[in-house]
Amino acid sequence: MTTRILEGKEFARQFKEDAGKKAAEWKEKYGMAPGLAVIIVGENPASQVYVRNKHKSCEELGIHSEVIAMPEETTKEELIARIDALNEDKKIHGILVQLPLPKQIAAHEAEILNRIAPVKDVDGFHPVNVGRLVTGEEGLVPCTPAGCIRMLELAGIPMDGKKAVVIGRSNIVGKPMFHLLLARNATVTVCHSHTQNLAEITRDADILVAAIGKPKFVTADMVKPGATVIDVGINRIAPKKLVGDVDFEQVKEVAGAITPVPGGVGLLTVAMLMQNVVKAMEMQMQMR
Repeated sequence: MTTRILEGKEFARQFKEDAGKKAAEWKEKYGMAPGLAVIIVGENPASQVYVRNKHKSCEELGIHSEVIAMPEETTKEELIARIDALNEDKKIHGILVQLPLPKQIAAHEAEILNRIAPVKDVDGFHPVNVGRLVTGEEGLVPCTPAGCIRMLELAGIPMDGKKAVVIGRSNIVGKPMFHLLLARNATVTVCHSHTQNLAEITRDADILVAAIGKPKFVTADMVKPGATVIDVGINRIAPKKLVGDVDFEQVKEVAGAITPVPGGVGLLTVAMLMQNVVKAMEMQMQMR
């Protein structure tokens, strides 16, 4: 059996292509490009790299991009005031606050993120968007799990009627992944740190999603032969060495399809963000 390697680069290219076409369409129709504002507070080097990548992707696709750099000592009130102004700004359709926040405002993270208008919440974290996901209504969905689902669709990997297991129950990946798979008629089990007989459960999965942040946690004996394995984890185990939550070399001998790390799911996140920005613009224009 030849294992299919699901390279993120190819899927991300298709996502971006779709977003670029939509952006051009909306510019033609509404006389303005979709707009994304990214707020970065402080000078976290990793955050700066992520923000640069987002800005570059916007430029490539004809999406208007504003990077708002605020000083490390920014107060909660100052940050919220900036979000309020962007909520009212008609040329901004998506707002994103880059995490992590500096320590003096980190405790207020939920309050700050919830200040973003749900229709501009391109991260899909606002309780209104979470509620829409749970009830099956149209809304903005977190980029990483949305990208994973779109990848499965483009790869022609069936979800309907399949058994899916998600390892991890975070609000960013695990929980939304559960709801997205369920919406596509998969039978879904969520496993976490209190799950008993984990390997027994994962060996039953046609689709296995690992999102726990533990290097090489999923081993070959935990995987059903021929299963599709999606590795969401990114773990730095040396200055220049990244690995996923799945032991790739072991598991690729068993799986039918698998995402690598690096070069897999990570590339889908920014590409899916671009799709969320054009979708947010469409939603807002329909409301006017």
